[in-house]
Amino acid sequence: MNSIATTSATQAQQDIAEEFAFFGDWTERYQYLIDLGKQLPPFPEADKTEQYRVHGCQSMVWLVPSGDASKMHFEAISDSAIVSGLIALVLRVYSDRSAQEIVATEPQFIATIGLAKHLSPTRSNGLAAMLTKLKGYAAQALA
Repeated sequence: MNSIATTSATQAQQDIAEEFAFFGDWTERYQYLIDLGKQLPPFPEADKTEQYRVHGCQSMVWLVPSGDASKMHFEAISDSAIVSGLIALVLRVYSDRSAQEIVATEPQFIATIGLAKHLSPTRSNGLAAMLTKLKGYAAQALA
């Protein structure tokens, strides 16, 4: 697997699409999402604050930005196993990139792998809220 730093956001989305294409059905894809979520780095309890909470998610989600416009890093976690897997995908596409690339990158992988059709409306809304917050941090860094 490529290191995040060497791949573009576009390449990361293609890699995700290829990985999900290996799985025949959504039971396997959900299990893969849960496994990805379990691989997220430990998240500091001290950062589980209202300031970093993503609103619009049914489950609890926290997203912490760091870095500057040239390279932004994000850490995030959820109390839901599937949502943590979604976070892992989002971070692969958007973390450790320039704010410009973050703002310019549309999350095409969501449609490509069929997530849009297989997530509950509340999870879809939560994913949208997380992407909006992440892109908002990038837009602030550019301002």
